[in-house]
Amino acid sequence: MAEVQIIEVGPRDGLQNEAEFVPTEKKLQLIDKLLDAGITRMEATSFVHPKKVPQMSDASDIMCKLQEYKNVSFGALVPNRRGFERAREQRIDEVNWVTAASQTFNARNINQSIEENFEAFVQLVPLMKEAGVKIRFSIATSFGCPFEGKVDEDKVLSLALAAFKAGADEVGLADTIGIAVPDHVYSLCSKVLKYSRSDSVAIHLHDTRGLALANTYAAYTAGIRLFEAAVGGLGGCPFAPGAAGNVATEDVVYMFERMNVKTGIDFSRLLEASDFAVSLSKRNPLGRIRLVENRNQLTI
Repeated sequence: MAEVQIIEVGPRDGLQNEAEFVPTEKKLQLIDKLLDAGITRMEATSFVHPKKVPQMSDASDIMCKLQEYKNVSFGALVPNRRGFERAREQRIDEVNWVTAASQTFNARNINQSIEENFEAFVQLVPLMKEAGVKIRFSIATSFGCPFEGKVDEDKVLSLALAAFKAGADEVGLADTIGIAVPDHVYSLCSKVLKYSRSDSVAIHLHDTRGLALANTYAAYTAGIRLFEAAVGGLGGCPFAPGAAGNVATEDVVYMFERMNVKTGIDFSRLLEASDFAVSLSKRNPLGRIRLVENRNQLTI
């Protein structure tokens, strides 16, 4: 049994910032390879407006093709009520709603204040509950904002507790621009976990400054057991200047398995999925383990 759970976000966050459209068939091939590796939770796409993120314009087509898959939970990022209405026309097992902890980022990202966006979330919760989907409330810029700089931990904690009270099943703490350091990650995760279960708080880390894996370990030592990651270390946010890719799934799995912390993921097949993901991208991949010259030495 897995001791930590990976939520693979490669098909969504890993590809959303690609300037050249990745064909739907290729995205579905990537999803298949990830499932073959043993991924059981995946953020497959995003129901944002196609004009804002053209790469996700095939969201409905992607989710339609996933109807028959068993033993996996497929999620999508949903920015508003209209996005949810589009999502529930297809299969959707999980919804990821994002509100930033900084006012400026919210204004730039979704043209709303924190309060306006949170109220929209509260109003949508009954519909999401009725649809039977798992609700994850992700807090962008939890560790720092590209426009406002430092974000107060207590502001993030307040937002997390309000989200749980409103009906969120999980809360995600996101280092949107990759500015976090391990002691900050440990501190914030520890605060949130005082009021929630370890399996109801996720961490989402970007590797802009090369500290994402160290931050993953810091979150684990604080008690986090739910980790978002993207194969190849791909990704980046169209609305977060300077943000690099996500922590690489293969790096996270390698670290945990070497620590005898079970992930339930087939490492060799995951490397194959990572290679394929990187082939779809024009960006520099940040994953490290897949670049080891003699892969047969990567026994875990």
